[in-house]
Amino acid sequence: MLAEREEAWLDPRATRSNQTRGREIEEGPDAVRTEFQRDRDRIIHAKAFRRLKHKTQVFVSPERDHYRTRLTHTLEVAQIARTVARALRLNEDLVEAIGIGHDLGHAPFGHVGEEALDEAYAHFVPGARFRHYEQSLRIVDELENNGRGLNLTWEVRDGILRHSKGKSDLMATNRHLPATLEGQVVRICDRIAYVNHDIDDAVRAGLIRAENLPHECLEVLGRRHSERITTMVLAVIGSSSDVVREGEQKRQSTLRLVHEEITMHRDIMEATDRLKNWMFENVYKLESVDETPRVRRVIGALFERFMEQPQLMRGDYAELCSGDGSTWSTEQRARCVCDYIAGMTDRFASQIYAQLFMPSSWRGV
Repeated sequence: MLAEREEAWLDPRATRSNQTRGREIEEGPDAVRTEFQRDRDRIIHAKAFRRLKHKTQVFVSPERDHYRTRLTHTLEVAQIARTVARALRLNEDLVEAIGIGHDLGHAPFGHVGEEALDEAYAHFVPGARFRHYEQSLRIVDELENNGRGLNLTWEVRDGILRHSKGKSDLMATNRHLPATLEGQVVRICDRIAYVNHDIDDAVRAGLIRAENLPHECLEVLGRRHSERITTMVLAVIGSSSDVVREGEQKRQSTLRLVHEEITMHRDIMEATDRLKNWMFENVYKLESVDETPRVRRVIGALFERFMEQPQLMRGDYAELCSGDGSTWSTEQRARCVCDYIAGMTDRFASQIYAQLFMPSSWRGV
């Protein structure tokens, strides 16, 4: 029944759940859910997903309630991506599963934490790198479910791995696009979500005023938060599809995909890139926002201590490290420590740092 609904509704280029490339471990069909719905549910019930509510998006350990966290960012990405997918008649369930799982591998303390963990990891294993999108895939493949992983479909795993553009512009050449159009939707909607909600948070924090944003960007994208998101979403839908008249008298119209890639109208894409670059220069690098020295100190100290005393690691992912670590190679130990720290929330990392390195009388000061 569900497969029939997909066939009747989805665009010919959309990904059908009954045509998935499958799972590493074969499973029988579910009675009421498609394969991609099952993946979405497995991710939502994962511990790594729940921890996103205490992981920083931009502002490290914010004291106010209304700043975005990794969890709220994830939900916004999934919502925007589903809107685009519905308009283009792509598979919403696949889009949602990728969107919900795309940031599971983020380290504590935002992108600064990712850079700090990458640096600490490479210090012990030269050439080793930490990338949150690779860690997201590692979580769903190997770490969740007590080391058994979630056994997700190939399409969801591909979308998670290839969702990130880093700091590069949308205008840049796309060499590592997701294999599915649904994965490409999440990739571009990730940028739409974070550029806009980071502006909203920066205004709320008093770091900028809305009228400080580049005038030429506001003229193209809009002056209000919702207006800018709508402009970007419509630019993706309009650039990726065309209106096709159907029916005997061609009175009905529908959108049909016309490209092999999900794109955005060029003028909107250029304005979005300029706005993103302006945020990097005028918000992300502000001393009150950039916690790089402090975060490096915390992440570096924790990594070094756990390399020396791996038995101090407790809780999620630590139980996957066998024994007391005395027989591990440096590479094995560093991999385990990297997984453990990457799984920490901001507040847990801060608490463990305080326990290990601060006098008891200072804690809570």
